[in-house]
Amino acid sequence: MLASYQNKIEAAIQTLILQMGEKSRLRDACEYALNSGGKRLRPLLVLMIADALGFGLDVMAAALSVECFHTASLIADDLPCMDNDNERRGRPSLHCVFEESIALLASYTFIASGYEGIYKNGEILKKDSRFKEGANEATLACLEIATRCAGIKGATGGQFLDLFPPDGKWETLEKIIVQKTVTLFQIAFVFGWLFGGGNVTSLKQVEETAYHLGMAFQIADDLQDEEQDGKQSNITCALGRSFAFDRFQEEMGKFETGLKNLGLWNKNFEKVAGYLYKLAPA
Repeated sequence: MLASYQNKIEAAIQTLILQMGEKSRLRDACEYALNSGGKRLRPLLVLMIADALGFGLDVMAAALSVECFHTASLIADDLPCMDNDNERRGRPSLHCVFEESIALLASYTFIASGYEGIYKNGEILKKDSRFKEGANEATLACLEIATRCAGIKGATGGQFLDLFPPDGKWETLEKIIVQKTVTLFQIAFVFGWLFGGGNVTSLKQVEETAYHLGMAFQIADDLQDEEQDGKQSNITCALGRSFAFDRFQEEMGKFETGLKNLGLWNKNFEKVAGYLYKLAPA
């Protein structure tokens, strides 16, 4: 079933690329970045949450919005003036193929496309008589979390801390993880919840549940990448494997509890949990 979601996302991404306008080096760069072989976990979560709510609402525009925000952050992170990574997912980074100026413009393009997706899904919600009355409030809430989690309190500020950490304390590392990684999971959860027909009053609980999944995901990734990473920004390298795995299990437990309290826990989320446990061997 997860593969079915991923296939839908891949098809929608190809349509999105064509909607970016006539073929050019910039559009080619956007296509290269989007077709980089990612797991599509964040947009997948948007679709899964909406389906678990059971209202049958179309949230693909919001799912693509999250993927656009994520892709923009990856392009920026890889730039020579940032993390200076020449490879992303086994391929040359975007700036290595299309030069730095085009990579920067592609990142801008994806940020704009992300906000466009919020507008599109808001219009879809307005057309459904069941949710028309609260559509504007839901759309504004999605806009708020996108701006908050992408800005200086979110991914942008997290990248700054990653580049210029004031110290090597766990509190600083945790803040970097929350701002760079967890915030995108929170955007995905809120988009799926609100554009899927969920109520605004539960947003705090939705964000908290997303927080636990985002933390668990990053810890699992660090546990897997411990040997080849070797960075102090890797939780396992900085604080030890035992600490990291204990925290991973704690976050996974809270994530599952949060989903159950929201009425979202189902076989699809069991598969996501199973994937993360395989990613993070003890």
